[in-house]
Amino acid sequence: MKPVKIPIEDILDLHTFKPDEVPNLLVDYFSACIDAGIYSVRIVHGKGRGILKKRVQGLLKNNPVVKSYRNAPLQAGGWGATLVELKQRFE
Repeated sequence: MKPVKIPIEDILDLHTFKPDEVPNLLVDYFSACIDAGIYSVRIVHGKGRGILKKRVQGLLKNNPVVKSYRNAPLQAGGWGATLVELKQRFE
């Protein structure tokens, strides 16, 4: 399978990815964000039953480049998104 090139910006929509791709995707995406000077990212995982949200937040909890994360406010996706703050290289 060919790698998929996605633009590096402050929003990552997981709707087009398979659940088993998410762990490596987050690691690679966060690394690319830090390289690009992006330290605040909104991850859109969708509302559904909350399974992907729980998985994403579990991965965030254990990721060393994640400074903090929280549920997005209603205007930024509410239950269907998580806001992530990344550590800068010198932290």
